[in-house]
Amino acid sequence: MRVALLTYSTKPRGGVVHTLALAEALDRQGCDVDVWTLARGGDRTFFRSVDPAVGVHAVPFPEVPAEGVGARIVRSIDTLAAALADVSYDVVHAQDCISANAVLAAGLPCLRTIHHLDTFTTPELVACHDRAVVEPSGHVCVSETVAMEVAAQFGVRPVVIPNGVDAARFARAAGPDAAASRGRWQEELGPYVLALGGIEPRKGSIDLLEAFALIRRRRPEMRLVFAGGETLFDYRDYRAAFDRRASELHLQPALLGVVDDDELPSLVAAASAMAFVSTKEGFGLAAMEALAAGVPVVARDLPVLREVFGDAVVFASDLMSIAGSLADVLENPPDPEAGRVLARSSSWEAAASAHLDLYARHAGRA
Repeated sequence: MRVALLTYSTKPRGGVVHTLALAEALDRQGCDVDVWTLARGGDRTFFRSVDPAVGVHAVPFPEVPAEGVGARIVRSIDTLAAALADVSYDVVHAQDCISANAVLAAGLPCLRTIHHLDTFTTPELVACHDRAVVEPSGHVCVSETVAMEVAAQFGVRPVVIPNGVDAARFARAAGPDAAASRGRWQEELGPYVLALGGIEPRKGSIDLLEAFALIRRRRPEMRLVFAGGETLFDYRDYRAAFDRRASELHLQPALLGVVDDDELPSLVAAASAMAFVSTKEGFGLAAMEALAAGVPVVARDLPVLREVFGDAVVFASDLMSIAGSLADVLENPPDPEAGRVLARSSSWEAAASAHLDLYARHAGRA
């Protein structure tokens, strides 16, 4: 079976991580897989090396100075659609609204993974988001909670296939052989609470800043660290508000930007805790990776995270409870075994097998 997986970026966003891991797992199960993406900012391939057996098609997408978000979305769709004009696959599987719209514009049957639903105000984004839910001929969600939201709002019922997790990779980073790698992060940063995903509204970055300020007197040695942060959207106003609030609170969080993929597991494993306070998620892959490394996680109390994590993380619903929960896990770290067991239970091989079953049905209908 020939399968194309599509994603909008080459950078280490959650959906991109999902796409590459799924592509490699599908290849290991005998599938002929290509990954298509938009190569922005001069990129030629993805943020990490990809198994050579997986084909990579990075479509050039040059920057346009002063281009607005709406215009960039339209150009993204048009550019990727043009690249797909003459392709032939048994299944074309889009991982986001931009790539789904490109598949539809190219006149190809589209299978779509909906990681989570968004709320946009830019007209082009609203149209992109809604069309990419309504018009594909098949739908996947990585959690039952999001699948129920999609059914309630749009009247379609996705198949639920949970994410896999490379638990062994993050467990190794917590082991004795990786002590030097962890030590380098701890020497550079001191003891720290880690947040992944960059500074943006959906990640609750300012909420975390406020909560961290509340525990500073109890844990003055602790530092707040943010890593990641490449996105298609323009969050300059939010970032400016974040910087102002950090100054008002007399905080100097470490802002690492995008971390090399080979260094990420040790950065996670060296953390004293992970703060996962997103206002919206589809699964919570970064938090699952932290659990695999034995790192305690404080997560915002969302139904989807309750579904995925159960009792393996500490939930908090507002600034005071986020602060209190972080202080608690820093002073009395919970037994990490439940989190490790949960992370090991989610494999990319199982996810790939479930996708292959879906692909067979989807290709037959097409």
